[in-house]
Amino acid sequence: MAEAIYCFDTATVRFAIHADDGARVIAEISEDPLRDLFGARDGGDSLVAAYARNAILIDERAMELHRIGRRPVLLETHDFELTTQDTD
Repeated sequence: MAEAIYCFDTATVRFAIHADDGARVIAEISEDPLRDLFGARDGGDSLVAAYARNAILIDERAMELHRIGRRPVLLETHDFELTTQDTD
């Protein structure tokens, strides 16, 4: 089960991914993609639930960004739009 928390101060959902070397990496996804792309409709609980329903996809994209050196890993809507354009 994916663990995540809503962070009111940053308006993000914070979660952990595990790098190739086994290190635990903290990543965040902003409210916008959770609302615009993943169906969140309400407050923090809805945002965390949207993350949990889509954790595999979100974690995968976070790991891709971590591998290319993005620090910190903060996912925005455009990060997922690039993923869909790459397959066109």
